[in-house]
Amino acid sequence: MNRLIDLHIHSNLSDGELSPKEIIDRAVNNGVSVIAIADHDTTLAYNDELFNYAKENNVKLITAVEISTKYKGIGIHVLGYNFDFNNKKFTDKLYSIRNARHIYLHDVATKLKEFGYIIDVDSLDKIDAVTKAHIALNIVENIENKELLLKTFGHIPSKGEFIETIMNEGCPCYVEKESISPKEASDLIREAGGKVVLAHPVAYKYEDGLTDDDILNLVKEMNPDGIEANYVYLDRNGNKINESTHWNNFARTNNLIITIGSDFHKSDNVHPDIGLINEEIKLSNKEIDIIIDNLLN
Repeated sequence: MNRLIDLHIHSNLSDGELSPKEIIDRAVNNGVSVIAIADHDTTLAYNDELFNYAKENNVKLITAVEISTKYKGIGIHVLGYNFDFNNKKFTDKLYSIRNARHIYLHDVATKLKEFGYIIDVDSLDKIDAVTKAHIALNIVENIENKELLLKTFGHIPSKGEFIETIMNEGCPCYVEKESISPKEASDLIREAGGKVVLAHPVAYKYEDGLTDDDILNLVKEMNPDGIEANYVYLDRNGNKINESTHWNNFARTNNLIITIGSDFHKSDNVHPDIGLINEEIKLSNKEIDIIIDNLLN
């Protein structure tokens, strides 16, 4: 029987719903034996207690983080693995990036309020790694915004649709957030002894219109160890797009290692679950061993 592995999971320490321990519980329930919690710009999920809990449940836990960066005006996510999460330069820079998120929160809230949206800044400010997803969800779930949302969208949008229509670059409430480049994030991860992986290249194709050549140029600039080739992308209309074969070929052609991740945030029977169970991505035990060996050695 083939094992299951998932190297891109979010906890409630960024924009996921489950606690780190609950993620391990769900991984066990789904038959996943190797996981990485890759929260946005924070490694606070990792501590001795969590590693012990994972070990008690026969789950291998690999340190991970997903760093938010900007490349030619486009948001690019850089995954780091197997780094020293006690490296002071590393943790200090992540703190700086998270602090920029709160400056962004206050700036974008001002614009959203100007458009008539009600937003609870105080509660959002308490979230350490506050994201666009937190902000959008706060708005679309607030009954006081119902009339304006219906007028603007014709329906109550998902948080993703709200972000892509109202908050992203070129949208009415766009605010530029202080950020670092993919190369800077890559250098930071390597200085902490970690491996660098470009997250979900398929997303940049469908969300930002990047071509393979654009992504290859990005790869050449940031010099990652690999790419997240095995990934199921969900577009704004809820369509699942699986181009894993294409991105595995891209990785082989360009001498990059590959990883696999669900990008799990919550269980909603729409997005991929931990371990990509019920999705059409299956790796052999040998392929899983190669991925783990590439990240840990």
